[in-house]
Amino acid sequence: MRVLVVEDEPGLRDAIASSLREELYAVDEAADGTTGLRKAQQWSYDAIVLDLMLPEIDGWQLLDELRKTDATPVLILTARDGVEDRVRGLDGGADDYLCKPFSLVELSARIRALIRRANGQANSELVIGTVVIDTATRTVKKEDQPVELTAREYSLVELLALNQGCLVSRSKVYDHLFDENEDSLSNLVDVHIYNIRKKLGKDFVTTRRGHGYIVIAP
Repeated sequence: MRVLVVEDEPGLRDAIASSLREELYAVDEAADGTTGLRKAQQWSYDAIVLDLMLPEIDGWQLLDELRKTDATPVLILTARDGVEDRVRGLDGGADDYLCKPFSLVELSARIRALIRRANGQANSELVIGTVVIDTATRTVKKEDQPVELTAREYSLVELLALNQGCLVSRSKVYDHLFDENEDSLSNLVDVHIYNIRKKLGKDFVTTRRGHGYIVIAP
């Protein structure tokens, strides 16, 4: 899953980005509103963490522009904790609102919930046949036995499971699993799909030649 963090305070931005990367997210960063809006419009994100008090254009303006064309889940992260601000943010198109200071653990849980809801999932466990993906603990079991996946393999399994029954194109995989600094994408997806089939079964993922990948519960 890929997240954009728009925050002008360098230390906080680095802390959030590092924490999310440890949670296996691909993370892009922006230090001002103009850059944040450009990236939000250029790339496909699973969630956006948005500060309000930003240079160039503020978070209110960024959210307003984004919501004209884009429904990506947005979590406002700000020191503005007044009721009026929270109401304005939520009515303006934000999906969640978290006030500073905050816990990185809570931020991560809120992002997971936003991504689940955006994909029509009510809880943290995704079940596909005998395979269970727990998006809260980032673990996978097959026939109730733990399966060791690399960070990228897990991210790809989660993406396919969240889109169960729907074709996921190669371009969507690249957009949601790799950040803007990734410079080698040629055959990475094929390698990951091969390894996932070895660990979860050859029928877990179906390849639609020239189109993409799909998982369907038996």
